Amino acid sequence: MTVGELIERLGGELIAGDPATVVAGVDEPGRANELDLVFGDSPSAAEDALHCGATAAVVPAGCKPSEDGRMAVIVDRNPRLWFAKAAKLLELQVPGSGVHSSAVIDSHVQLGEGVSIGPGAVVGLAAGIGAFTRIEAGVVVGDHVQIGTHCRIHPRAVIYPGTEIGNRVVVHAGVVLGADGFGYVRDKETGAYTQFPQQGELVIEDDVEIGANTTIDRGALSETRIRRGTKIDNLVHIGHNCDIGEDVVIAALTGISGSSTVGKGAVIAGQVGIGDHAHVGPGVILGGQAGVLSGKTVETTGTVLWGTPAKPLREYLRELATLARLARRKKD
Repeated sequence: MTVGELIERLGGELIAGDPATVVAGVDEPGRANELDLVFGDSPSAAEDALHCGATAAVVPAGCKPSEDGRMAVIVDRNPRLWFAKAAKLLELQVPGSGVHSSAVIDSHVQLGEGVSIGPGAVVGLAAGIGAFTRIEAGVVVGDHVQIGTHCRIHPRAVIYPGTEIGNRVVVHAGVVLGADGFGYVRDKETGAYTQFPQQGELVIEDDVEIGANTTIDRGALSETRIRRGTKIDNLVHIGHNCDIGEDVVIAALTGISGSSTVGKGAVIAGQVGIGDHAHVGPGVILGGQAGVLSGKTVETTGTVLWGTPAKPLREYLRELATLARLARRKKD
């Protein structure tokens, strides 16, 4: 892409250089080459960015470009964010490599323009893959799965039938999408368990990213939904019938039980546990190892919640201090 095209998409102001300058990738100033974009979001970082081997730099207002005019210099109020968005746009420009000869593709599959399918991948009956999506080696795409445009499915991901994936979704290695949820009915007389039907759908909306070895179950009779822009770390489990709101961030080793909801913009730190039929409200911040009990609702915003059951951090620390004092008194 050219610098001018990036500015047209992302905003910012070109204060030096040529808008026709071509940018092919991004890097840090110490490693950048003549086709790279770099950034600086502080005076010292901007100085490094403006005097490196890159072809373009995005910096805060007030920075002075070099006098040789070699580098295209963009000014933006948030250079780091501009740089990150530019990196995403540049990733979308990677040309497709076609379908590898060892891939197994059903004859009724619909492939969009520029689709890449890697070695040993399997794409099932009547699946659909949108334009410029990359299916890497060993991926299994089940029957009737629909995948949007400009997605990247990394090696050995498994996408079960009944899954729908939007546009610009990233699925990392080892992810399993749409497996049966953990739902059973117990016979009180015999103690035997019978699986409750797991025949619903899984919907992954646009711009979602899913980390390696994460699992997200399909709905039981309805659907599980991960809404637009949510980012999920490695080794996360989301159970059946969950609804995860827009722009939620979920860190590694978190488990969310079935039929729970998480509101827009919530932040869930590592090793958080959320019970079934629980509700985490919009903007809630759950600190590491916090727990939300089954059926409970947490709606405090602007305050980090900690502990099990999750409560405001200050309250949690007071309780810890009280327990410590009691323990000392008993010891004395």
